[in-house]
Amino acid sequence: MKIVVTIGGSILIKDHDYKKFRDYANVLKKLNQDNEVFVVVGGGKTARDYIDIARSLEVSEAMCDDVGIEVTRLNAKLLIAALGKDAYPDVPHNFREALTYANSGNIIVMGGTEPAHSTDAVGSILAEFVGSDLLINATSVDGLYNKDPNKYPDAVMFKEVKPSKMMELMSHNDVKAGTYEFFDMTAIQIIKRSSIKTVIVNGEDPKNILIANEGNIGTTIIPE
Repeated sequence: MKIVVTIGGSILIKDHDYKKFRDYANVLKKLNQDNEVFVVVGGGKTARDYIDIARSLEVSEAMCDDVGIEVTRLNAKLLIAALGKDAYPDVPHNFREALTYANSGNIIVMGGTEPAHSTDAVGSILAEFVGSDLLINATSVDGLYNKDPNKYPDAVMFKEVKPSKMMELMSHNDVKAGTYEFFDMTAIQIIKRSSIKTVIVNGEDPKNILIANEGNIGTTIIPE
């Protein structure tokens, strides 16, 4: 089975040490034993800090995005280092490279690709491009909520949700560089048009990735 895993930078680089990279590497190695695994990593606070500097220098939003993309690729290189021989040694710059590198049988790890595409969008497009059977989104919360659970104690999590409902929830999101939360519209549209089975889980515990493969955790995005 082909599986794409997206890991938010706020999860992976949160404490700026090697432990989360090592823990994710151990889980991804297990997942790769019986599956073909692709990974997309985000930039987290580090990317946002660099984007803020770029924005203060009054460059375009596209340039701000490009700065953030470079940070995601640095994070990808660190995860590749943690995976060792189980990972393809180079970070793909696009989806065709990712598919080509997959012929090695190793885990493919990539960051961003181009401006205006969030980590979630890249993961969704990659899943569509390689014909993935499952997309797992590791984020900072337990699943998809009707509103931000970090701000609203009464937020309710969906066990299952359709893409059209997600579009309704995300319709007012800010789309500036570095401001994406949960899923952006591009990601949802890709999931909808290709009916990609997607599970959103809390990535603070990397082992949730393995549970998500069984479909018994977080929020499942179901076809229309």
